Amino acid sequence: MQRFDGKVAFVTGAASGIGLATMTRLGREGAKIFAADINAGQLAEEVAKLGEEGVDIHSRTLDVTDEADCRAAIEQCVAQFGKLDVLCNIAGMVLTKNFADVSVAEWDRVMTVNTRSVFVLCQAAMPHLLEAGGNIVNISSAAGLQGLPYNSAYCASKGAVLLLSKSLAVEYAGRGVRVNAVCPGAVDTPLIKGLQIPEGADMALYGRMSPLTSYFAQAEEIAGSVAYLASDEARFVTGSALVIDGGQTAV
Repeated sequence: MQRFDGKVAFVTGAASGIGLATMTRLGREGAKIFAADINAGQLAEEVAKLGEEGVDIHSRTLDVTDEADCRAAIEQCVAQFGKLDVLCNIAGMVLTKNFADVSVAEWDRVMTVNTRSVFVLCQAAMPHLLEAGGNIVNISSAAGLQGLPYNSAYCASKGAVLLLSKSLAVEYAGRGVRVNAVCPGAVDTPLIKGLQIPEGADMALYGRMSPLTSYFAQAEEIAGSVAYLASDEARFVTGSALVIDGGQTAV
């Protein structure tokens, strides 16, 4: 018997990066997967691959900035599988830019994608998680633990995710729902590969975003930690921030 046999997991950002690695890990360990991502084509391709492996998986194109779409996606998952055990909020975006150049629209976009979506999906999923005795794993960031230059909106959004996770953990601990956060540092994903150094950036400051190790984490390493927190092995773990950053926040 695998540790996620009989469990249903809802994963956002499932078409690539940490989201893809997480849905793959959970699915291969027996979970039924409801995969969601805004990239319909890539999502369909990855879902088909897992389906060929025998994973019970369904998907939906999801714009996490759309509240109604988020709530409908949760209900579709429960209608499909009959319950919801694990919510993995992984979809996100990065904005690396000089603070003075960040527009209000850009700030709002980052906060909506990274933070408001987590609030909406947690709220929509909570009645079902209460019924199942389930749990939530939210992807925060090492940037939610320390100030990083040229990442004002991203740091704010991920810090908010971390404290939202802790607040929910306190509120729902006595009702059987665990809530935890994972705080990755630099991970080798399409998200980080697309980053551009802002014009005029102080490279000494910019270097603070680098791990102490000589390499970046792989998405599969983060997925392993998500799987641990989502599993019954972590039944005594709630309100935690699991930092996986190659020593970035140690200095």
